[in-house]
Amino acid sequence: MHLQWFTQHNIPINVIVTYIPLAATIATTILSLVLARATLRYAETTDKSLALAREEFERQWSPELHVKLEMLSSRQTRIVVTNLARISVLLQMVQLRRLAMGVPSLRSFLNDPLVGGSTWTEDLGKHLFACTGDDYEGQIAASVTFYASGRLFRTDWFRFQVQVRGGEVLRLDPVNIVTRRARTLEGAGKTRQELVKDVVGVTTPVNA
Repeated sequence: MHLQWFTQHNIPINVIVTYIPLAATIATTILSLVLARATLRYAETTDKSLALAREEFERQWSPELHVKLEMLSSRQTRIVVTNLARISVLLQMVQLRRLAMGVPSLRSFLNDPLVGGSTWTEDLGKHLFACTGDDYEGQIAASVTFYASGRLFRTDWFRFQVQVRGGEVLRLDPVNIVTRRARTLEGAGKTRQELVKDVVGVTTPVNA
């Protein structure tokens, strides 16, 4: 039927045969463009999925600690360190300082493991007053240094509003400030020696 239509319109058969490869080439080109566009979309989706998976992996396995000071009574406080990640860490040092002071008032060296998802606590006792004194009202900050995957990290400074009168703690509340993730400390091999040198005669162990 189609051949009769071409014959009625005086279209030579050889012309038809000549244009068949051209039509096939055009169809193949269009199909290739469609497939290429679909491949690009799939590649973009795959890249986004890999990025999300990588971010989730880093979030779960990158070290991240949360530090909190708790008031148990007017003369008893404690520090609570929670490991929010899956990776285990080795606690090395706790530091307390007033925000107005550049040098921490208290540096306590540790060697305590903290498994991922668990919490470490220690009573501060009178060590909080080494930072605040018997009378103080304002903000103090706490930070923890630790080892994870063979590298030395330090958390950001977690802030707390404290009020002390006559050697008694009247108030100890956390300040809601977004903190950064733990940062790697450069020169990890020299850090402990430098800290020990800087705080000779000042360091008071938490366990004391």
